[in-house]
Amino acid sequence: MKISLPLRQHIGKPCKPLVKEGDEVKKGQLIAVPEGLGANIHSSVYGKVEKTTNEKIVIKADKEQPKEYVKIKETNDYLEAIKEAGIVGAGGAGFPTHVKLDVDLKGGYVIANAAECEPILSHNIAFVEENPEIIIKGLKYVMEITNASKGYIAIKPKYKKAAISIAKACKEGDIEVKFLPDMYPAGDERVIIREILGVELKPGQLPLEANAVVSNIETLKNITLAIEERKPVITKDITVGGRVLNARKGKVFFDVPIGIPVKEYIDKCGGYLNPHGEIVLGGPFTGEGSKENSPITKTTGGILVSMPFPQEKEKVGVIACECGAQEERLEEIAVGMGAEVVATTKCKRMKEVNGRYRCEKPGMCPGQAEKVLYLKNQGAQAIITGTCED
Repeated sequence: MKISLPLRQHIGKPCKPLVKEGDEVKKGQLIAVPEGLGANIHSSVYGKVEKTTNEKIVIKADKEQPKEYVKIKETNDYLEAIKEAGIVGAGGAGFPTHVKLDVDLKGGYVIANAAECEPILSHNIAFVEENPEIIIKGLKYVMEITNASKGYIAIKPKYKKAAISIAKACKEGDIEVKFLPDMYPAGDERVIIREILGVELKPGQLPLEANAVVSNIETLKNITLAIEERKPVITKDITVGGRVLNARKGKVFFDVPIGIPVKEYIDKCGGYLNPHGEIVLGGPFTGEGSKENSPITKTTGGILVSMPFPQEKEKVGVIACECGAQEERLEEIAVGMGAEVVATTKCKRMKEVNGRYRCEKPGMCPGQAEKVLYLKNQGAQAIITGTCED
C-alpha cells in the first residue's frame, strides 16, 4: 500500500521534506519540518520513500507494521512536546497548536469543544464515551500551559452517555461540563464563547478576546499522548458514513494511519451502497468533494459518500455563509446537478473583515427573503444555500 502525506496539513506554508526517494523510514520518524508557520510531519508507517515533491511525500508501506513508533524527543516543556509532535487543530483548519497555546490567559478559561456539530460525524463523542480521562488530562495540560484557572467541556445534552462519562471523570472543581444548544453550528468557536461564557465576539475576533482558548476533543487527546507517551501525530480518528454498506448512520474508526487512501476505509465498511454519488471529506455542511485516492490528513474528520446529484438542469442562485459551504463548493454542487448558476450572493449577516467574509452571529440565521428575491430577479428558478438554519 502507498501512503501519501501532504506537506501542507495545517495553516501556513508547506513543510520541507527531510527524506528523499529510496530512504527507509520508520513509523513516527520526523520526515518534514515547517518553514515558517506550520507543524512537523511524521511517517505514519514503516516503509520506503517512493517519491517526494513540493506537495507530498509518498511512502510504500511494508507489509509488516509493528505497533512501536519513533517517539518525539524527551522534554519537560509541554509546549515543546506539542510542537515536536506536530499537533494541529484536528477539528478545523489545522492551526498549529503550539502557536495557539503560547499565551498567558492570566486565570482565564480553556474550553473543550465536544459539540460534534456536523451530522453523521461521531468519532469525538465516541472517544469521550470510552476515554474521558484522556480528554480531562489534555484539558488540564492546556490549562497549565496557558495559566487558565477554569476548564469547561462544551457538549450537547443529547450526547447523554458522553456527558455522563466525562462528568464522572471531572474529579476537581476547576473543570465542569456545560451544555450547548442542539443547533448548527454550535461547534463554531464564537458560538461556544457566546453560549459558555456569555461573551459576544465580533466577526474576526478570536476567543483570546474573551480570555479563553477553545480546543477540539481530538486535539486534547493528541496533547495527552504527546506529553505522556511522546507520540507524534501519525493517526486520525474518523467517521465513515452515507452510501456505504455497513456505515449508513456512521461508523467510527480510531487511530487511522495518516496518509492512507480514503477508499481503504470505505472498503472496510463493505464498499459502496448503490446508487451513490461523490465522496465528501469532512461533514455534510462544510465538507469538500474528493476522490478515492485522497489521503486522510491531520484534519480529516469524515469520509461520507453521498447520493447521486439530482439532475435538475435548472437555473440556480447561490447563497453562501461562513457557517456552511462557500460559493466555490456550492457552485461545484450546482455543476454536478447539471444546473446553471445565474447569480451568487451571501447571507445578509456576512461582513468583510480583513479580506474575509465572516458571520455576525453564527447559528442565528436572519432569514433570507430579500436574498431569495434578488436571485429570483436574476433568473434563478431554485436556490442552493450554505446558511446555518434556513
